[in-house]
Amino acid sequence: MPRHLPGLLLLLWPLLLLLLLLLPPPAAPGPQARPGFRRLGTRGPGGSPGRRSALAAPTGAPYAGVGGAGICKSRPLDLVFIIDSSRSVRPLEFTKVKTFVSRIIDTLDIGAADTRVAVVNYASTVKTEFHLSTHSDKQSLKRAVARITPLSTGTMSGLAIQTAMDEAFTVEAGARGPTSNIPKVAIIVTDGRPQDQVNEVAARARATGIELYAVGVDRADMESLKLMASEPLDEHVFYVETYGVIEKLSSRFQKTFCAPDPCMLGTHQCQHVCVSDGEGKHHCECSQGYLLNADKKTCSAIDKCALNTHGCEHICVNDRAGSYHCECYEGYTLNEDRKTCSAQDQCALGTHGCQHVCVNDRAGSYHCECYEGYTLNEDKKTCSVRNKCALGSHGCQHICVNDGATSYHCDCYNGYTLNEDKKTCSAIEEARRLISTEDACACEATLAFQDKVNSYLQRLNTKLDDILEKLQANEYGQIHR
Repeated sequence: MPRHLPGLLLLLWPLLLLLLLLLPPPAAPGPQARPGFRRLGTRGPGGSPGRRSALAAPTGAPYAGVGGAGICKSRPLDLVFIIDSSRSVRPLEFTKVKTFVSRIIDTLDIGAADTRVAVVNYASTVKTEFHLSTHSDKQSLKRAVARITPLSTGTMSGLAIQTAMDEAFTVEAGARGPTSNIPKVAIIVTDGRPQDQVNEVAARARATGIELYAVGVDRADMESLKLMASEPLDEHVFYVETYGVIEKLSSRFQKTFCAPDPCMLGTHQCQHVCVSDGEGKHHCECSQGYLLNADKKTCSAIDKCALNTHGCEHICVNDRAGSYHCECYEGYTLNEDRKTCSAQDQCALGTHGCQHVCVNDRAGSYHCECYEGYTLNEDKKTCSVRNKCALGSHGCQHICVNDGATSYHCDCYNGYTLNEDKKTCSAIEEARRLISTEDACACEATLAFQDKVNSYLQRLNTKLDDILEKLQANEYGQIHR
């Protein structure tokens, strides 16, 4: 051996010793997996938590189902927690149990029509902490859970199950009857071996329709858990080695109590509105103004006019969106209430088309009339002269003679002759005298006289026309008052 080797070993010995101290001791073999229950977590030496096994429950993140967050809705349940608070459960561990209960509550839809929760606390004695009907919201439930305190020594699991049947799962305590089809579920949490018989009482509970889940912690007896739980055991028996990981079981129960929501999944095929009914069920509804068809999926617009509930006074008109609006008959206007109608004054509107006179009728319509001496034509709008002589506007000095519906001529009294203007008349003897005279001045004077007379006659006719028009207007006003 080289001379310097002992000195080198002396220098390295402290480092080797420190390295050996830092190395962990060989891990002790964990407990053998037992058939018929789920196991969560392994334990290292001295009871320290080790790594999660492949069967470990997922973390406390909310279960979202296959399709992602929000597509899972908890089923309505009557849920009773039966929790062991014997002396073997230390205060910190009992707090973990209450956290586990609260986390499950967080994953549920709590309410009178949804899930109702009760808690039965047991050791050597049993206490119903609150009933199914006591709390109807999550916050008050969780506050009530937080106030629960441990009882004493002993583990009377059978008595606790019997108390749950007698006190918690009753209609008086808030449980819903068999016709409601609401599942009854109990979750038992214990860390020891029952000190009473659980086989028969658990069988009676299952026979009444209660679904039992058993959660064992640490020193819990596996055979007792299997005797209490419902079938299949691999879905109803859970085991964790420490209370430190029991909270993570909440996600397992969320998945168990969760039903896929087809409305959130988008597989409902409802044309308008999808309504979740819980337990993976749904039904379709329609928007306002529509009716659900026989296929219970599609919708058709309601013919509100055909229903005769529209309230329109005259005409109901269906719109495309399943709604309607009111209209009025011709000659009527829709009132502000959009339902009733008022007659229009067609004559005042000036759209009547009457040539002479427009007369309003009561029904919101009108008819045309003509001035005196005129006749209404077949178009019921325009007017034709019936007797132009009767109108007084003919201009005849002596006599007006009708020649038909629209024409006339003038005549003179006996001893007079019609002048060239076809209106005025001159005495026959006067005319002969004036024509036979040889005095040119007399002839001019006669012509001047005739012109003067004609001028007076024309002014007189004009005045007569004015008087006749006023008389006609006055007569028309009296007729239509």
